[in-house]
Amino acid sequence: MMNRVFSRRAGVSAVFFGLIGTLIYLLMINVTLAQIESIAGQLPFDMRPFGYGPTNAISLLGALGVDGRGYYLTHQIPLDTLYPAMLALTLIAAMCWFGQRIPNSKLVGLGIILSVGAALCDYAENLGIMAMIWSWPVVSIPRVCAASTTTMFKSALTSLAALLALLIGFNWARQSKAAPLPRMGMADKSTATTAE
Repeated sequence: MMNRVFSRRAGVSAVFFGLIGTLIYLLMINVTLAQIESIAGQLPFDMRPFGYGPTNAISLLGALGVDGRGYYLTHQIPLDTLYPAMLALTLIAAMCWFGQRIPNSKLVGLGIILSVGAALCDYAENLGIMAMIWSWPVVSIPRVCAASTTTMFKSALTSLAALLALLIGFNWARQSKAAPLPRMGMADKSTATTAE
């Protein structure tokens, strides 16, 4: 009974957080990040999975201008404060939901660690971007390198967490199809023998 309740809650949570996360993601991609790219003529920091160097950061921050940097702080950063938590909760709930039929829960534990790590790196990235904008026109090379590193870690951990969630879901689907038939007890066997 408890497993059924937990399963239902994990499934509902995965769908709920997934819908909110998808809405925020679409809003960022189609509105705020698109606007930043339109103003600067360059990809925003958030959309550079392989990082960026001091030259790239100076170029982007300069091209954004005062209004663009303000837009980054007041529009993109607030949305990107909600998104990492929604993504992590979606992945964690989905892995817990699918992982109930998997006897080895180490995969689920690893997935949770990766999901939380990705969210923390995303928050660190946001702090780095905010620090670079606030300190403009002074650009600290160590600060840019730190922000770029968190961007790369965020991208890697998010990809790994999503792949692990898919793997756990695949295993769940495979085990659902190959669920064993209930075993016959001794009484059932003797009844079957007598009937023959």
